Amino acid sequence: MAFFAAARQGRKDDAELGTGVWRRAHDRFRRGLDRYHQILEGIDDDDVYNELVGIANDLSEMLPRVREVCVRAQSSSPSTGLDIPGALMQVHRALSRAGNTLATTAEAAAMTRLDGERWGVASSGLDNVRRRAQLVAEDVEEAERAMPDGDGHPR
Repeated sequence: MAFFAAARQGRKDDAELGTGVWRRAHDRFRRGLDRYHQILEGIDDDDVYNELVGIANDLSEMLPRVREVCVRAQSSSPSTGLDIPGALMQVHRALSRAGNTLATTAEAAAMTRLDGERWGVASSGLDNVRRRAQLVAEDVEEAERAMPDGDGHPR
């Protein structure tokens, strides 16, 4: 059953996101989010776990926003390859940064988990994860602002 659902989702993604840079930007963000959630599995410290889950929830709320930007970008400047449409260079740059920063946020969460397990101290690591998650939010907001409105002007 899951195979067919994945196939349907893949066709929907192809239709909405294309197969080029917008699909890659969306998928990079989604993979970073998946990686962050994998880090949460097996955390023994309840305080660290609860804090990281709260951050995970905030990050998860950004995925539909990233998808919306990518769908709109694909609609206005379709992409089937690696070439970034010049009119949306800023949008792509912000989305790429968001995906990359999300990956480093997952790394910071992993280090926080390890520090908590080893030393019982994770507060500075949690601050680092929070800072990185804030940067992800700022990058997503920048992509949304840079996406032109119906008249071709950035928001």
